[in-house]
Amino acid sequence: MARRSLGRRFGWLWAAYAVSAYGSGLGFGALPLIAVLVLHAGPAQVSALSAVGPAVGALIAVPLGPWVEFHRKRPVMIAMDLARFAALMTIPVAYALGRLGFVQLLAVSALVATAKITFGAASGAYLKSLVRPDDLLVANARFESTTWSSIAVGPPLGGAAVAQFGPVTTVVADALSYLLSALGIIAVRGGEERPRETDGNRLRAGELLDGWRHILTHPGLRALYLNNLLVGGLIMATEPLLAVLLLRELGFPPWQYGLAFAAPCVGGLIGSRLASRVVARYGPHRILRTVGTLRAVWLIGLAFVRPGATGLATVIAVELAIIISMSLYNPVLATYRLEHTPKDRLARTLSAWSISSSAAIAILSALGGLLADATSPRTAITAAGLLILASPLLLPRRSSPPPASDLEPATAGSDPRHLPKPATRHGARSERPLA
Repeated sequence: MARRSLGRRFGWLWAAYAVSAYGSGLGFGALPLIAVLVLHAGPAQVSALSAVGPAVGALIAVPLGPWVEFHRKRPVMIAMDLARFAALMTIPVAYALGRLGFVQLLAVSALVATAKITFGAASGAYLKSLVRPDDLLVANARFESTTWSSIAVGPPLGGAAVAQFGPVTTVVADALSYLLSALGIIAVRGGEERPRETDGNRLRAGELLDGWRHILTHPGLRALYLNNLLVGGLIMATEPLLAVLLLRELGFPPWQYGLAFAAPCVGGLIGSRLASRVVARYGPHRILRTVGTLRAVWLIGLAFVRPGATGLATVIAVELAIIISMSLYNPVLATYRLEHTPKDRLARTLSAWSISSSAAIAILSALGGLLADATSPRTAITAAGLLILASPLLLPRRSSPPPASDLEPATAGSDPRHLPKPATRHGARSERPLA
């Protein structure tokens, strides 16, 4: 069956996303890796790097969601890509000058997190204006498959590059990918509808909370939101702990650490490719409940990792199961979120969702680091694996149709000839979603 075209403008947007995704694949885990190998950080510091940066970034991003709502989205996306390029490039410069420190890693992490949240709010709204409603699942599944293919290829190459050229090599690659992404978004061109303006272009205090208000008053979104905070936070909280466990306590070389996360990403291609078919057959509600339950049962397996080939195989098997589940679940979640959010509240809702996700990751990462310091990384991973088993209780019990008033073709300057026809996208890690 031929791949359906979503138009030239979507093609440029997808290409820009792919470039930055592959750059991030190369730089996967780069900051924790630098903290461990260059600054000799312990579990608490590595967890703090994963906690403090996103927490500060989320705090800074709170007023930016409403601000994005009332501005054109494409210039915002370009600015956020350029901001991430500039922030990341400070790391190799400081390393070359012998001035790299842990505080700088925290600052860069916070700036990148702020830009990521702001970019996500703008890009989700932009995507909804760029493609037809019945193409959202297809578009989100393509972004999801690109994410996982980039992680499949990137970390092994990144690990080899670190071993060959030094620990900041992949940070340079990641930074340059954001620069190229900005150029790709510039090439999208085309008209973009001017958002409605607020009084005097000033934000009212209540508008800061409109995104959370919409999420918490919508039964389906509220359940998925709470579930995603717990699942995404716990999965991400184990990442720095696993880095310390594998690299320091079990003596895995960097290339094996990269392989442990890269090989399972083949599962991401499988899950994202199946999303449209299984939704067409079973419906989005059943997929969200069934796959949302399955993605919670595997994390506990990481508590049983041992040294050598057996331990490597264990990590790969557990990550493969998690990734297949997530890559099938995430496009459906992202499309449900876009379909059930009015256009005039979309940037605020996506921003609120991302801010809360970052805060949950920060809190759970900090708690995981403290527990690992008091006991061991393995104990903290075990606790996360047990706690996540309760997350399916938060999934929505009933399905609800999207608001009828929002089911209309994309306008926002789109050429209808470029917008074909039928079918949805990520939460926890990937964290570089467009929706």
